Amino acid sequence: MGERRYPCPMAPTGSATHPFGTVLTAMVTPFKADLSVDYDAAQQLAADLVALGNDGLIVNGTTGEAPTTMPEEKAKLVEAVVEAVGDRAFVIAGVGNNDTADSVQHAKDAAAVGAHGLLVVCPYYNKPTQEGVIAHYRAIADATDLGVITYDIPGRAGIAIAHESFLELAQHPRIVANKDAKGDLWAAQRVMAATGLPYYSGDDPLNLPLMSVGACGFISVTGHLVADRLKAMAEAFTAGDVVGAMAINRSLIPVTLGIMTRVPGAIAVKAALDLQGRAGGGAMRLPMVPMGDAARAVLRDDLVAGGVAL
Repeated sequence: MGERRYPCPMAPTGSATHPFGTVLTAMVTPFKADLSVDYDAAQQLAADLVALGNDGLIVNGTTGEAPTTMPEEKAKLVEAVVEAVGDRAFVIAGVGNNDTADSVQHAKDAAAVGAHGLLVVCPYYNKPTQEGVIAHYRAIADATDLGVITYDIPGRAGIAIAHESFLELAQHPRIVANKDAKGDLWAAQRVMAATGLPYYSGDDPLNLPLMSVGACGFISVTGHLVADRLKAMAEAFTAGDVVGAMAINRSLIPVTLGIMTRVPGAIAVKAALDLQGRAGGGAMRLPMVPMGDAARAVLRDDLVAGGVAL
């Protein structure tokens, strides 16, 4: 296996086992009433999230409504968030889609404006072969000097990254971690054991279970609201306080229920931020629409039950 390369020198310090820290949040993209990107609100939200305990932020992910933003908006958003957080947190740019050449260009754009790493979802909808998946990731990883997080989410992509593909991809010096939303703890264990590739849980309901089999941390949606408790849970588990980690995990069940299971996470998080009066709530670009009043009432009950201040 070749020498791994980690984020640019201006980034916080990562490690071989935790290349981008432990708790990262997949950040929503704030929009103004006219649906233009609200970069000032994005900077405020980013600063708030770092203060809450996040080691890193994912910008231009699915939760950030990336399918609806233009390339110039994506680059400007990464630049704005990097400016807001400085060296206090990693800023990881989501650059993946189902067009390799386009993903390569997004990767170069993100690197040019100071991103510390790249998140690359498995190519979706067009269902390439595993040979195509490997070639896709290699092309993006070769395009910049930034560390790449692969993102395995077959429920949305339509295909999974196969075990054998991970064996190949883990040999690339700039593929430094995987975001796992496969929901298969056995598959995750096998890849981690065979490659040493750090895993981040990409599915909030499975954060603690995946950490129990070797994950180094979380790329979370609920982290908008409870990154401090996610951090405490990870620290408790790492210190051997399994009972304490379980107690925190159980306290988060209502939050996870409200944010991750009733409607898509981006919709629920924007409603939750709005309920808290924080930056980032409110407008969404079609086909996503804001949460209605009845659903907001249910969400409020979930968040209160989970100890979130409103």
